[in-house]
Amino acid sequence: MLTLYFSPSCTSCRKEKAWLNEHKLPYKERNIFQDPLQADELKELLMLTENGTEDLISERSKVFQKLDMDFDDLSMSELLNLVQEHPSLLRRPMLTDGQRLLIGFNDEEIRMFLPRDLKKMEQKNARLRAGL
Repeated sequence: MLTLYFSPSCTSCRKEKAWLNEHKLPYKERNIFQDPLQADELKELLMLTENGTEDLISERSKVFQKLDMDFDDLSMSELLNLVQEHPSLLRRPMLTDGQRLLIGFNDEEIRMFLPRDLKKMEQKNARLRAGL
């Protein structure tokens, strides 16, 4: 089952939800402001990243800019506490199946969550539309 971590005011989050619904992929929603991630959940997401906190933390976040600190200098527990206290530090949307993680909405990369048979059908349709 897919889990979508989102914020209701996020345009990319709405696009990702629409894409998931259009492709009839089941997912559970998690509003990170109403239901902040727990330390163990954040650790699981961090393990799925390629670049650790650099992938998860939004440097464009007002909170990030206001804090004006080097996140690389924080201990793991300090980082987890800070993100729990300020969920807006997280980049959004985040979509995971527990093995893969997609941060932000990307129309091409999100296709990794499609079942194989659906991927093949989409590729065939794309070739037909391209006249190949």
